[in-house]
Amino acid sequence: MSLLRQGRSFVAVGLLQWAADWCVMFALSRAGVPVAAANIAGRVVGALLGFWLNGNYTFARDGQRPGWRQLGRYVLLWCANTTLSTAGVTTIDALFGLHGAWLGKPLVDGTLALGSFLASRHWVYR
Repeated sequence: MSLLRQGRSFVAVGLLQWAADWCVMFALSRAGVPVAAANIAGRVVGALLGFWLNGNYTFARDGQRPGWRQLGRYVLLWCANTTLSTAGVTTIDALFGLHGAWLGKPLVDGTLALGSFLASRHWVYR
């Protein structure tokens, strides 16, 4: 499977994931849920969508679907990324307020995306 095709698919799935993640984080934090908890909830929604789409389309090989091994690896990657993302948005929230956290979340998560692609391609979905 070509790196370019996988990269395009990963970006498309990532944008859908991110949109779902950000919408949940925005809605919950606007409703008064603390930013850290709202961010984690958004990331859970995005993760479920991303694992399924990337496993079945982006990194699928010869009709294979992701199994328990891939799920375990994905959960480890997700935990690391969620820790980093939550630290980033809560730091931005502390420095610039809630609106800053809403605006800064794309930058934080975008920064994590490259590492996620490489880890997914070479480790998670293998």
